[in-house]
Amino acid sequence: MIPKKIIESYELAKERYSELGIDTHQILKDLDCITLSIHCWQGDDVGGFESPDSELTGGGIMATGNYPGKARTITELQMDLTKANSLIPSSHRVSLHAIYGDFKGKHVDRNEIKLEHFQPWIDWAKREKLGLDFNPTLFSHPKADSGFTLSSKSSEIRHFWIEHIQKCRKICAEIGKQLNDIVINNIWIPDGSKDIPVDRTGHRELLKESLDKIFEQELDPKYIQDSLEGKLFGIGSEAFVVGSHDFYLSYAVKNNLMLTLDSGHFHPTESIADKISAILPFVKGILLHISRGLRWDSDHVVILNDDIIQIAEEIIRSKALDKIFIGLDYFDASINRIAAWVIGARSTLKSILYALLQPWEVLKEYEVNGKYFQRLALLEELKTLPFGAVWDYYCYKHNVPIGKDWIKSVEEYERETLMNRT
Repeated sequence: MIPKKIIESYELAKERYSELGIDTHQILKDLDCITLSIHCWQGDDVGGFESPDSELTGGGIMATGNYPGKARTITELQMDLTKANSLIPSSHRVSLHAIYGDFKGKHVDRNEIKLEHFQPWIDWAKREKLGLDFNPTLFSHPKADSGFTLSSKSSEIRHFWIEHIQKCRKICAEIGKQLNDIVINNIWIPDGSKDIPVDRTGHRELLKESLDKIFEQELDPKYIQDSLEGKLFGIGSEAFVVGSHDFYLSYAVKNNLMLTLDSGHFHPTESIADKISAILPFVKGILLHISRGLRWDSDHVVILNDDIIQIAEEIIRSKALDKIFIGLDYFDASINRIAAWVIGARSTLKSILYALLQPWEVLKEYEVNGKYFQRLALLEELKTLPFGAVWDYYCYKHNVPIGKDWIKSVEEYERETLMNRT
């Protein structure tokens, strides 16, 4: 798109928003302060690099499709992430799973991982000026095949996974030191049963004991924050999920931990946006995993829809950006994986920009004074204001493709790079 047209459109939009008391220049500065944690596992269908033929198995999650060109090595995955980041405005983070270490072709079991296996990611993050986050991996492993890990009735299995997360936490703290940044360590487990259990209490007591053991070691909060992620159900855990939302919310409140809210992990009619203000006063922080579920937790690519806009509005209206962290979590193997990253990240940033461009103080004043039709009317009028022109200008200022121009860039990368992976 022609820069002159972008600037002209932006100036017109700036005038329209200024009529509502909105300073678009300041809004774009505010948007620069919000970073996304971009999930590495979109790039290879949650396979990881534990062995040459690693692939996602079990855990109640699945990637569908077999689009050509998925990353097969750390170098290829880093190349693809770098490409995706070049098409997303501003600077962001990358979220790793423990299975994405550099194991150099050797078998390294989950309870044996070390910082050295992730040093290539740290060095890459320094070069790319990116932050890193982390996730222990408690699926795609023989010791997770029973459907239970930290809540297993087998003490051997529980101990194995406790060791795994303990190692992950130490790795996170060391990554944080090297990057001089906080690394969020997000813990999700697949534990649950397909049919109705009779001993829910037993499994949850064991999960509590395992978590207590994991968090015995205090690590520097300047470098690591722990978050717990619940779920409604998964494939194979339809009847019972040990680490439910209620369990982890209670544990997080009691133990001053963060709580992860994944937008695909609840009933389709539940509002994730509404949960933010309800939970925020009682937990150390909230990690949002932005996904798009269709009928179930299907991890579709995030798009700019009502659900994500409502979440973004609550993020901004909470005035607690120091306690809210935003990550992406989906994996679509039926389309170009880099395009999936870009669509989801740009859509998420658009939703945040849309929320930032609302005259919150005016709307709140209407509400306080009982001017409900005025509040509703203004919210409706905001929907047709030219926020797209502000978004285009934001992309222009960050020297990333504007509008649909990024599609061509991905197509070229696919032809020249992805299609050569055989």
